[in-house]
Amino acid sequence: MAAGTEIAIVGGGLVGAAIGLGLVRGGASVALYDEGDIAHRAARGNLGNVWVQGKGLASPPYADLTRSAALAWRDFAGALTDETGIDLRFRQDGAFFCCFTPEELDKRAGQLEAAETRSQIPSGYARASLSDMRADFPMLGDGVAGATFCKLDGIVDPLRLLRALLAAFQKRGGRHLPRARVESIAPDTGGFRIASAAGVGHADRIVLAAGLGNARLAPQLGLEAPVRPVRGQILITEKLRPFMPRGISFIRQTADGGLLCGESSEEAGFEEATTRNVLQDTARRATTVFPFLRDVRAVRAWGALRVMSPDGQPIYQRSASHPQAFLTSVHSGVTLAPFHAGPLADAIRSGALPDDIALPFSPARFDVQATRAA
Repeated sequence: MAAGTEIAIVGGGLVGAAIGLGLVRGGASVALYDEGDIAHRAARGNLGNVWVQGKGLASPPYADLTRSAALAWRDFAGALTDETGIDLRFRQDGAFFCCFTPEELDKRAGQLEAAETRSQIPSGYARASLSDMRADFPMLGDGVAGATFCKLDGIVDPLRLLRALLAAFQKRGGRHLPRARVESIAPDTGGFRIASAAGVGHADRIVLAAGLGNARLAPQLGLEAPVRPVRGQILITEKLRPFMPRGISFIRQTADGGLLCGESSEEAGFEEATTRNVLQDTARRATTVFPFLRDVRAVRAWGALRVMSPDGQPIYQRSASHPQAFLTSVHSGVTLAPFHAGPLADAIRSGALPDDIALPFSPARFDVQATRAA
């Protein structure tokens, strides 16, 4: 039987583990309910981009949240590696977003420029020509029209990040409960009763960070999680000599030399299987960027499910009916990790979300959109 605790977090992925680490760093007693490897781990479909450019194009609060998290990443990664000894393979040398036609480049550059004027935190955005890009990538194909560039963009190994978050969490006294799928949560005397595969537990406060599982659990606590699965497919090549001094949006070279390629976004329900047409399109785009890849073998491919809200932005909520219950539903679990382990964990520990988080990221924004549409 799971024992009682001050704060229970439901969800042991990147989001839940980061919040858990932040809470135990602040002295809280925390139990992390983790469904385990049978869960739809969003980290499996994540290239590991710490990504700023393009985030919050129509939402200055989301743009600034992303930028502040990216600015915190270097110190966050250093502290996590020092504490655990796990190399996150983190680099923040900026990254390109490739455009394949002049029209695509003009449109994207215009969108980023407009977002820059509305944001309080500069991103270091720039427009790059094909010749600019070839200073870093002389082998770039002629099918690339140019790119946008952001100096705050970077890369990290998402699975190493998850391992380090869990290791640091447990090192500081957090209780990790693997294979503990939560079936139900009910308000109980002085807190919440949690029925899981690990038994029945109790917590004074609770945080839902269960990704796609939030949709099922949120209504039990007067919370809302209008999230859906969006499939992404990843293609990985054989090992190559390192050649990427900085990132490209949908291509990342791992530390052992393989290229991870993927940027698909598919409405496929809970189906994780790969499909030939998407993988072919991924390969076509990758070989347009780097023509030499036509002679490189693809050795593996997989699909994974990302967590997506109706507008693609985070949902942060405190329950009105059960004020000690909180919800976090996020697509950008990698980029926002320093925020989740820092300011968000601090807010949860204090018992309230500040207005600059509670208001712009409340699920109530979807009700407003629905009313306007009607």
